[in-house]
Amino acid sequence: MTTQRSEPATNADERTMLEGWLEYHRQTLAWKCEGLTDAQLRTASVEPSELSLMGLVRHMAEVERGWFRKVLVDEDAGPIYYSEEDPDGEFHLTETDTWQEAHATWQAEIETARRNAADFALDDMSRGKSRHTGNRFNLRWIYTHMIEEYARHNGHADLVRERVDGATGD
Repeated sequence: MTTQRSEPATNADERTMLEGWLEYHRQTLAWKCEGLTDAQLRTASVEPSELSLMGLVRHMAEVERGWFRKVLVDEDAGPIYYSEEDPDGEFHLTETDTWQEAHATWQAEIETARRNAADFALDDMSRGKSRHTGNRFNLRWIYTHMIEEYARHNGHADLVRERVDGATGD
């Protein structure tokens, strides 16, 4: 694996630190997927789970879209991979699903997230609301939640990668 990750500076200001840790975790997920074939990236962790590395990337594209488009800026952005009929659609992969498409979609959502977040201060409240609670969130909360979301799923990615080809790492 050759993706270079670097932890944020230990003396960075709050925003730089939050953005740095989010970027670190984005890079970690990419690193966990590096060097594998589409078939390996579609490989589920262990039956009956459908959890795969490609599914995790597609899931994180949905999460980026949800928090930085739907909640932060109140954009009417529909789902990418899931639907009402298939709420876990991002994990339901077929042989036609490719890394090239999943990675490009994920990266496009990350770029949109960065662009949207740039217009907000950490204390600024989101324009949209949670679909579950109706709450608004400040950008600090969204960054912290995204770091948690990536960190949790990177733990899953670690285990899936080890199952796929035996590779381990922090």
